[in-house]
Amino acid sequence: MRIMDWIVKLSERVSWIELLVALGIVTMFWLFRKLFTKYFFAIVVQKLTRAEHAAMWLKGFERPLRIFFSVTGLYLAIKYLLPSPWSINISIDRLYRSASVILAGWGVYNVSASSSSVLEAISKRFGLDETSMMIPFLSKLIRFIVVVLIITLVGAEWGFSINGVVAGMGLGSLAVALAAKDTLGNIFGGVVIILEKPFSKGDWILTPDVEGMVEDITFRSTQIRTFADALVIVPNATLAAQPITNWSKMERRRVSFTLGVALDSDRERLQTAVTRIENMLIAHEAIHQKTIMVKFRDFNESSLGIFMYFFTKTTVWAEYLTVWQEINLAIMQILEEEGIKLAYPAQRVFLEEKSGQAGFQASRYEGD
Repeated sequence: MRIMDWIVKLSERVSWIELLVALGIVTMFWLFRKLFTKYFFAIVVQKLTRAEHAAMWLKGFERPLRIFFSVTGLYLAIKYLLPSPWSINISIDRLYRSASVILAGWGVYNVSASSSSVLEAISKRFGLDETSMMIPFLSKLIRFIVVVLIITLVGAEWGFSINGVVAGMGLGSLAVALAAKDTLGNIFGGVVIILEKPFSKGDWILTPDVEGMVEDITFRSTQIRTFADALVIVPNATLAAQPITNWSKMERRRVSFTLGVALDSDRERLQTAVTRIENMLIAHEAIHQKTIMVKFRDFNESSLGIFMYFFTKTTVWAEYLTVWQEINLAIMQILEEEGIKLAYPAQRVFLEEKSGQAGFQASRYEGD
């Protein structure tokens, strides 16, 4: 009823001329918004293409400014129509100031996007690469602060007592501190992870609890995608306190195994095969040349052990397996050419005569 009464009173006080003037104010600001966006704003942005930061700030505030012109035109039109003594003027002023704060905060929120040139410039200044999680984390922190400030300023505009909230928090500070201990620990853990950079987004890591690819880090936790395609959320405080193996930081990938060959292998042929295998690894373009070891090392009960230790240049899992397969096939060819057989499960039977009776003794050996 109050709104209806207000409309009736307003219609009685406002003439057609005043209504047309108010409509003209709204139209003028609407047209100015169009012109500002289409010409003035575009020209300024074009002039500032070399100054990437300024252009990014303008682009972030483009939509908020367009809406601001419309809100301002509507506000001035309403103020023109309303007599100054009316109490509703106070509410109109509060609405306008609240809208201005929200639109300004919206612009800063857009500029603080992790993809903005402002934050990219910060990352370049500190030598951070595109896989670093510092910029996304900083973007989320700035946006969180912006939202809190907007809510605080709008609340203060409408008479919400911030001092009362602070006083209330002071009374229960101990309880709040105890309740927020884990949350604060996770936030500090996230800061430690980002600053020390034990891993980056997209890295393959291994911890005592989980193994997988790092997808994202938030205020509270780090998201890891396992090789079973499950998403594991690990609290930052827990992750920062654990040993972390970053497999993506490998410069090369190790291959180590012992090849078992038959016990009755010829000594000279075995030595030739070992030398040929070592030369084959040295000549292979996918094998790192710093450390290559091929040695006849073991005398086992059922085989002779050739120890092999080398590294592939690639660390990619699929390429690593392909190189290992090529090496295995080459080793098989060398062993075939030298007439050396791999050890395999076998059984030997020895016959002997004792005082005119035939007897036997069985001896068994197994390969690897």
